[in-house]
Amino acid sequence: MTSYRDLIVWQKSMSLVTLIYKLVTQLPENEKYGLASQIKRSAVSIPSNIAEGYGRNYRKDYSRFLQIARGSLFENQTQLEIAVNLDFLKADDLEEIKQLSIEVEKMLNSLIKKLEE
Repeated sequence: MTSYRDLIVWQKSMSLVTLIYKLVTQLPENEKYGLASQIKRSAVSIPSNIAEGYGRNYRKDYSRFLQIARGSLFENQTQLEIAVNLDFLKADDLEEIKQLSIEVEKMLNSLIKKLEE
């Protein structure tokens, strides 16, 4: 592995960001600087922290950044659920994002565990 770009978890989290950015366009205009902004920021934080952690030369640092990425993932899942609860989005529209999100979560958990062994 020569780059964080080689990490499947980073690649999948980048796909997740793309899907989320497309979905957020469905939110009401008055949420542009509210929930929509929060959803996009937490989504971007996931691959960003994976990449930043990879760039650190210490396992502990890398593990910590992966934990931050996982926290951002959970934050994003919560924000999307809020959007559904407020009837800004339909639960059916989130299915692909939900599945990919779970996949990224499992990969992050596995990588964190491996680094902490």
